[in-house]
Amino acid sequence: MCGIFGAIARGNAPLRHPDALPRMAAALRHRGPDGERIVGHERARIGARRLAIMDLTTGDQPFQSPDGSIWMVCNGEIYNAPELRRQASVPDWRYPFRSNGDIETIVPFYERFGPDAVARLDGMFGLAVWDDARRRLVLARDRAGEKPLFWTEVDGELRFASEIQALLEFPDQPRRLNQQALSLYRALGYVPAPHTMFDGIHKLPPASLLVAEDDRITIRTYWSAAAAASTPSTLSESGTDRLRDTLLRAVRRELMSDVPLGVFTSGGLDSSFLVAAAARSIPGERIHTYAVRFTEPGYDESAYAESVTHDIATVHHVVTADDDALTRALEVVSQALAEPLGDPAVLPTWLLADAARKHVKVILSGEGADELFGGYPTYLGHKYAEQWQRIPRPFRSIVGWAADRWPSSTGKMTLEYMLKQFLAASGRAWTERHLTWLGAQAIADGVLAELACKLNGFPHDDPLNRVMWFDYLTYLPDDLLVKVDRATMLASVEARAPFLDREVMELVLPAPSRLKVRGLTTKAILKQAARGLVPDRVIDRRKRGLSVPVARWLNTGLAALADRVLDTPLLAEHRSGRRNHARRLWPQLMLALWSERWGVEIR
Repeated sequence: MCGIFGAIARGNAPLRHPDALPRMAAALRHRGPDGERIVGHERARIGARRLAIMDLTTGDQPFQSPDGSIWMVCNGEIYNAPELRRQASVPDWRYPFRSNGDIETIVPFYERFGPDAVARLDGMFGLAVWDDARRRLVLARDRAGEKPLFWTEVDGELRFASEIQALLEFPDQPRRLNQQALSLYRALGYVPAPHTMFDGIHKLPPASLLVAEDDRITIRTYWSAAAAASTPSTLSESGTDRLRDTLLRAVRRELMSDVPLGVFTSGGLDSSFLVAAAARSIPGERIHTYAVRFTEPGYDESAYAESVTHDIATVHHVVTADDDALTRALEVVSQALAEPLGDPAVLPTWLLADAARKHVKVILSGEGADELFGGYPTYLGHKYAEQWQRIPRPFRSIVGWAADRWPSSTGKMTLEYMLKQFLAASGRAWTERHLTWLGAQAIADGVLAELACKLNGFPHDDPLNRVMWFDYLTYLPDDLLVKVDRATMLASVEARAPFLDREVMELVLPAPSRLKVRGLTTKAILKQAARGLVPDRVIDRRKRGLSVPVARWLNTGLAALADRVLDTPLLAEHRSGRRNHARRLWPQLMLALWSERWGVEIR
């Protein structure tokens, strides 16, 4: 795991700011505290900060081809590296590897197949290859978008980095606000690829390949989620053994490590499955597990997580997220992230990672399970929204009138909150309804049009699956995976998401929604597959998710900060108790703090 960076002059002139490369490395030190190396010449330089996970002695990056013409850096892990290494070691190939790890396998495959080599990689990665002989730069991201990669072109220089702040180390990098990204953030609470909040800085989308050669920059996909979702499904209600075996293989692949590892656990189905699968894969080894304990009544689920660890003997750690700890996390995160993220769960995630780094360098996390298997309560809302609209209007009006007078609660996913959310948007088109349920405040027509394009190529015959695919393409890579990557990397810990293994995704994406959401049961087929591996009490417990008591916090410990940076009537209504606007206010708070930190005026 690394932070990667570089700068390439597209013409024959030397790099204008070669002294910025060491500053880029320093800006990414948290992603790789174990070493730094930069290679290149006056027209091209690339480098990496290393977090040593695999091949601790010979795995320093960048890697170079034997003749020195190809340089490569990669942030991530290549899970099919053993097979790639075997292929590159046959008699008519015999690549002279200098390391024993996974990352160097990219170099011989690029030598033989060029940019198309990326499609042969299974793993999580953001990578860069500089082909000095061809003066070609290749950038790529993994299929789901677990690892980030940003790029920009300024006056004929193409620059890239794992995080935006490294690009801001160049004195000629503009810090202009991207108005389109601002509209998207205000609607979603995050900025979807390819946009960033900085005009001219781009986020490479998941499963994408950028090739800069001659005078052209082309971006194309090397893997298609739409194509995967369009294939005939091979899963059925009786196919739970196949699903379980596929998931167990994914966990075994992602346990690849030369350092200790652990699991973030909430006591819910996804993380409990990972704990059980890891324990089965490495019997006799005590796995570290980490759970967060909230002091706010109704938010704490640490007892459920601890209960699971009694069934599966782990070394369990509980991290307290009281107001002081969350305030500390807010200070760290708001100062470090060069892109605003309106998901408050980044705070306890950082607290968990900060505690985990005392014992482990690798963490398994359950991201992707909800989007692939239908785990969110919103999916139930979509399922029954049309039925609700068929109920006579007078009855619906009475229910709406009564719900409007139900006192607002600051609790976690209360019945009152969910009912009000359902009624507020159940009559809208599904995209607008879905965004409203996720907390969107200002949904411009342009936002809806841009997001709708992401589903081009996906089947139309399963409306509920289209909602899940929508989340898989937007909320998952640009919110959840950003949250996990930035929070863990700020603590110099690597997170892996076995549910986003390529084999798992290609098996589950085309499966019909009736296997995922059955009646009022979410994740139905995953729950069947988990029987016998995970305790029944975990499988049958209602999903709660990792939530932060933001509603109460805005009125207490964060009241002074909110008063200073928020200028909206929503805050007064929230304070009055008439409405719980926490989901709308928190992204605005994070946007204001981002603006202050990076000196970008919000207009």
